[in-house]
This record gives sequence, structure tokens and C-alpha cells, in this order.
Amino acid sequence: MARTPSVMVDLGTPAPDFHLPDVVTGKMISLDTFADKTGLLVMFICRHCPYVKHIQHELAKLGRDYQDKDLGIVAISSNDAEKYPEDSPESLKEMAKELGFTFPFCYDETQAVAKAYQAACTPDFYLFDRERKLVYRGQFDDSRPKSDPPIPVTGKDLRAAIDALLSGQPISPDQRASIGCNIKWKPGNEPDYYKAA
Repeated sequence: MARTPSVMVDLGTPAPDFHLPDVVTGKMISLDTFADKTGLLVMFICRHCPYVKHIQHELAKLGRDYQDKDLGIVAISSNDAEKYPEDSPESLKEMAKELGFTFPFCYDETQAVAKAYQAACTPDFYLFDRERKLVYRGQFDDSRPKSDPPIPVTGKDLRAAIDALLSGQPISPDQRASIGCNIKWKPGNEPDYYKAA
């Protein structure tokens, strides 16, 4: 498995807007969809990546745990579905239904949204405050596929940041990069910040 770290965009960076279809409902999702929420979590994930598979049940649990809280959540897949058919919108829809996602799961066909967020890997997480300024970008937790000894998947790093945001507490700037498979860019579409693993 190739290991690609997240870019670690500067804290305070504004959330780029987007307009993407939810693969389950077909509804268009944008920043305005979550305008009434104190926080917004944007997650770049996919179906085929071992790093996402490793945490997918806990991702679904996170969605259930926060669905009645003041947090908007959206998942986005930006992978080249032609080369990775498991990451096609139809397959992502199956994934969302199988796992019971309670949040929209969008497909970024042009990969423009991934570039706007400087997303580099799956999974990649971005947490924004009420003003939609970036307050956390980093790992879900310390767990990795095939770690020896195994580390439980808890989402503790991301959950701590979410809980601090929702309770008005400061979020530690000491944040560790997420690690995963690189986003599968379409040929010739690789962004400047992309480094082949």
C-alpha cells in the first residue's frame, strides 16, 4: 500500500464552496446545505482504498453519533472512476447504503473540489468552524491497516476536535497528518501539490 500524507493546509483557511450531487439522493450539496450548523466536516474518502476500509464502520458510527448535533458532515470521492470502477458513483451509493451513512456522499467527477481543498489522500479530513474557517486537518486516529500491534479504530483525534468545536473550546494546533492512498487523479489532472507515492 502506498502511503500518502495529507497536505496540512494552513489553519484558518476558508472552506472552498462546491456544488456536487449526493450519489444516494441525487440532491445537489454545497456549503449552503449546512449554513445553520456550527461546524462542518468535509471528508475525502472512497470505496476501494484499504485505509478507508480500515475505518469505514467507525466513519459510519461517527455520522450516527453526530447526526443530531450542530455539525454538518459531507463525504466526497474524487477518484478516477474509469480506472477505479469501485469508486464510481453507483458503487459509492452501494457503499453508503451498506454502511448506513447518515450524511451526503458526493462524487467529484472533475476533481476540482479535491484540488480546491488540496486533498491528497483517502481519507483526508477538514473541520471548519461557524465562519467556515479551517480548525482541524489531520488524522482520524493513530490506527492504520496492518499496524503491529493493532491499534483500535476510535476516531479519537477527529472526535476530540469536533467535541472541542461544538463546546466552544480551543482546538489543539498540534495535529498529525492523515495517511492513506493518494487520490487517483485522472491522467494529466494531477495538481501541483501531488507527489507520486
